[in-house]
Amino acid sequence: MCKISIIMGIYKMINKKDIVKLAIDSILNQTYRDFEFIICDDGSNDGTYEMVQDLIKNDKRVILIKNNENKGLAYSLNHCLSIAKGEYIARMDADDISMPNRLEKQIKFLDEYLEYAIVGCNLLLINDKGVWGKRILAEKPTKKSFLFTSPFCHPAIVMRKDVLDKVDNYKVEKITRRAEDYDLFMRIYANGYKGYNMQEFLYQFREDDDAYKRRAYKYRIDDVQIRYRGFKALGLMPTAWVYVIKPLIVGLIPQKYLSKLRKLRIEK
Repeated sequence: MCKISIIMGIYKMINKKDIVKLAIDSILNQTYRDFEFIICDDGSNDGTYEMVQDLIKNDKRVILIKNNENKGLAYSLNHCLSIAKGEYIARMDADDISMPNRLEKQIKFLDEYLEYAIVGCNLLLINDKGVWGKRILAEKPTKKSFLFTSPFCHPAIVMRKDVLDKVDNYKVEKITRRAEDYDLFMRIYANGYKGYNMQEFLYQFREDDDAYKRRAYKYRIDDVQIRYRGFKALGLMPTAWVYVIKPLIVGLIPQKYLSKLRKLRIEK
């Protein structure tokens, strides 16, 4: 049994081999070596599965699995969790980069601070040109931290597997298809657990204008349902109604203005 399992979903990234290689190598080259890296191809039909096979070569720490059809990220991560043997579960995305000592530092934190179920970190924001900004997350998120948005960066966190088991892992539902992490973190907090964001830049998160363009209005409607359910479980209703409908209001703002507003909150 290894100490930690890293789980990652991937789907149709055959044209982004260099980016995927950077992501995979950033895990394989971690200073902490005792891990298993479970990658789930979510039913790609463009050669992504074979590309990943080539990238991982003969590293026995990597387990590559595949869904028979495209099922979404929540399903893929649950597929990974169904075979994960680690005491801790780390997330990773196929287009991001983990700093070399990320796992070592996050594992040490969870080993020392048993009162926390989740540990995240601050982010270096990257695009095709390199690092362009920083995002500093709240050090000790509370239940009220979820009112505005998720206080954790999903692919940059490590969680205790026994806690995931207790909350039944990720929910595979229509409304969680773009917010499975937000839903999960609120359920973890609703069950009496809490998380912490290390005030160190241990993760390079890929974020560009295209990321915002992909957020269709129909997903904002889903977000409203997730917020209502989550806020109710956290004991934040009915006073949190204005935050429940926030995604619908924000969705009416033209994308070019939203992008400018977000960039104003980024540290250069």
